[in-house]
Amino acid sequence: MDNDKSRRNAPVFPMSSAMKLTDLTARQIRHYESAGLIAPSRSEGNHRLFSMNDFEKLLTIKILMEKGFTMKRIGEILDKDESHPADEILNHRELNRALPNRGDLSRFF
Repeated sequence: MDNDKSRRNAPVFPMSSAMKLTDLTARQIRHYESAGLIAPSRSEGNHRLFSMNDFEKLLTIKILMEKGFTMKRIGEILDKDESHPADEILNHRELNRALPNRGDLSRFF
């Protein structure tokens, strides 16, 4: 079990892999980093290196953004649930309630 945990924390994937596996752009990933939502490791050449846990966190952020949560609220959710896996965070009761529709233009058509 401890060996699996150390493997998931090993920063070995470059930005290109993060982009392919999460379907996020480099700009989005850098924005999440600057907002403090993720903290990838750096290589000797100062390139970002991501772990499997970083990928899991990026996918969680992506889902929360799609559900309409703000960056600030996402940070609060991730900080509060730091010790829980992403699937537990995404099953949180707050995430499953309906959010107000913010820009539904269908009423104009």
